[in-house]
Amino acid sequence: MKTAIIFGATSGIGRALTDLLVKEGYKVAVTGRRKEKLLEIKIQYSNLVEIYQNDIQEVGQVEKVFFEILRDFEKIDLIVQSSGVGHINPKLEWEKESETIKTNVVGVTKLYDLAYNLFREQSFGHLVGITSIASIRGNRGAPAYFASKAYQKAYLESLYIKTKTIKSNQVFITDIRPGFVDTAMALGDGIFWMVSLEKATKQIYAAIKKKKRVAYISKRWAIIAFVLKIAPAWLLKKAI
Repeated sequence: MKTAIIFGATSGIGRALTDLLVKEGYKVAVTGRRKEKLLEIKIQYSNLVEIYQNDIQEVGQVEKVFFEILRDFEKIDLIVQSSGVGHINPKLEWEKESETIKTNVVGVTKLYDLAYNLFREQSFGHLVGITSIASIRGNRGAPAYFASKAYQKAYLESLYIKTKTIKSNQVFITDIRPGFVDTAMALGDGIFWMVSLEKATKQIYAAIKKKKRVAYISKRWAIIAFVLKIAPAWLLKKAI
């Protein structure tokens, strides 16, 4: 039986991916801060899911839980990082900026490193990071969020390049870049091109199965990504 860990599985994309992976025959370790939500998942899936409470902002907890899961599962085929914080913060309130950095940068980096080192030792495995279309450029309304996603994008690319040193060629790194998905993480008003959670999850799983390096969710967001990459900063300053 294939095994997976989903960090940030109590809601949104992480929760939906849990459902899909179980249906696809995976045994899944799920993590999150809210114990009541974890227990709901456990009740639903019984022996197919194991639950582990943790807060990704606490890097000591991340490492402890990671090795608990590894002890219980013995080997891991897939790790999905779906934890995330996002704030609209035009006034640059430090509490919001700090929470974003602790979660999206510090905690996520710890998990990425643990996952990569495990897969290097195993000589196989697939790390999937849920980043964002926000990783492409900056934004006046949510600077820390956009910058943290750019950091994740660069870090995942670095790990991908680093897999060259693993002789088996069986360690894969996937960067999932959603646009607007109908979850609590969708920031702002007047959201366009919003896709349902169900559609997004199916596309994410398809990208995982194909071991894609980068996947935009939904696929049409690749068009926006192309435009953002070539647009000069002065134009973005006027437009967004």
